Amino acid sequence: MKNILFDCTNGLQLPPEVQLQRIRRIMENELTQYQREDLVSYYFRGMTIPEIAQERGVHKSTVSRTLRRAENKLKRYLQY
Repeated sequence: MKNILFDCTNGLQLPPEVQLQRIRRIMENELTQYQREDLVSYYFRGMTIPEIAQERGVHKSTVSRTLRRAENKLKRYLQY
């Protein structure tokens, strides 16, 4: 019988519900308010970087940098 929680190529595979709980917890506890807002706007609301920048009243490079830092932080915390 194959163990669905372990894949030899990728290692431990958590169920989708557990993955979503981890992502939600990391977003709430580890990201800044701007990082959370930018991630939600970009990935879930489908806004572009210039639209987010205009909404926040900042330059688009600021939004891009905030998104990159948030993504890196999520990746770092999700590795464990």
